[in-house]
Amino acid sequence: MEPTAPPRGQSRFARPRDLRHIDTWIFDLDNTLYPARCRLFDQIDRRIGEYVASFFRIDLETARRRQKEFYLGHGSTLRGMMSLHGMEPDGYLEYVHDIDLSPVDPDPLLREVLARLPGRKLIFTSATSAHAERVIRRLGVDGHFEEIFDVIAAAYAPKPHVETYDRLLERHAVDPTKSVFFDDIPRNLKPAADIGMTTVWIPGRREWERSDDEGYVHYVAEHLAHWLDVAVPA
Repeated sequence: MEPTAPPRGQSRFARPRDLRHIDTWIFDLDNTLYPARCRLFDQIDRRIGEYVASFFRIDLETARRRQKEFYLGHGSTLRGMMSLHGMEPDGYLEYVHDIDLSPVDPDPLLREVLARLPGRKLIFTSATSAHAERVIRRLGVDGHFEEIFDVIAAAYAPKPHVETYDRLLERHAVDPTKSVFFDDIPRNLKPAADIGMTTVWIPGRREWERSDDEGYVHYVAEHLAHWLDVAVPA
């Protein structure tokens, strides 16, 4: 069954017409499983800048510019520093994900709806499995996910690089036409839609995440757990 956008005149915020074909539920982690208002990525972003400054022995303002150049040119600061400067990733990944998770509260509704989703649940993140495991323990939803496909499994190629989606499908034997993918950044949903996945956008706080061309966004969920609660009745 090919996913389609809601009929003309029907809001993408509406309840999906039919998710009975879905057997694999794929979730981004940061700003998706927990709300963007927790601002965990602000901490990560700051620590990336600190790492860049230390690596190149430059001031934080210059490091910030370099950081964004890497992101724009390579899709992530990590990939840019690995490609152009031969940086080993382990120390970087450990440092940037060493953050305070106290802004994330347990989410009983999310735990309940994940428990009743039929089929497999996967996490697809450009962070590390260690970071993902800490976050889902904090949310109280650990034990609900079959696997975490992280930046290392992706060979350090971040979303939305197409080869990363191909690796996910191959490693976990995912049929994209029977899958739904949730992410807070619209451009990460485009490769998923192109290969046949149903896509759900979780709007974030940052304006640069928004896109004028969102034809590849099938549904919009302002709150993940509430959307799932309605989409998949008990």
